[in-house]
Amino acid sequence: MAFLNPLFLIPATTGPIFIILGFLISNFPPKKINSIIGYRTSSSMKSQDQWNFAQIYSAKEMIKFGSLLTFCSLIHLVLEIKEGLGVAIGLGLMILMIALIIIRTEKAIKLKFKND
Repeated sequence: MAFLNPLFLIPATTGPIFIILGFLISNFPPKKINSIIGYRTSSSMKSQDQWNFAQIYSAKEMIKFGSLLTFCSLIHLVLEIKEGLGVAIGLGLMILMIALIIIRTEKAIKLKFKND
């Protein structure tokens, strides 16, 4: 069955999770700096302004890259890929999207707060 292919399942499940979390964080961002919930890196936790900016920016990135990841789940319809390779590609796509969210958010924090 095509829909049991890991190249479909991994992006098709993690993409919507990213989208849902992005909407939740953008609508209900953590108000105060904490080490439990939100986008938590050393640069985002330097000040309350950086924290607030990082929450909103990373949420938008999660929605964007979650949508892209969900769209990538359609690759399995075009390509005939074995299960093991499908797992590797699916996990690779997920890790790539997470890395892009972090890299782009950190870059945006540095650009916006370059004097801090």
